[in-house]
Amino acid sequence: MKVSGIVANLPVADIESARDFYTGFLGLDVEGFNMGWVAHYQSPDGSAHIQLVTKDATAPEDSAISIHVGAGVEEAYADAQRRGYEIVYPLTTESWGLRRFFVRAPDGTIVNITSHAD
Repeated sequence: MKVSGIVANLPVADIESARDFYTGFLGLDVEGFNMGWVAHYQSPDGSAHIQLVTKDATAPEDSAISIHVGAGVEEAYADAQRRGYEIVYPLTTESWGLRRFFVRAPDGTIVNITSHAD
């Protein structure tokens, strides 16, 4: 698996209420997307990224981070299964175009492994 990006998924009660802190104060003012329940913000130079999440729209639990693996998501899924890691949310193609799964790291952290177009 080749990781091409890692983004923190911060739990927030309301994206609109949290937006000013992350965009105005921290300067992450480039909105990549906002689906109402998850929004992606980055710095103008693209060096810093964050996602604000109220509640995942389809998975049973929220993830702490998203790991972008490009076309390697099927390989990552098979490797996680082979290693015996708990699959929290099976490999799924979402209606918004991502192919992803959630896996629980040995420390309990839920990780979203995704084939996001980078």
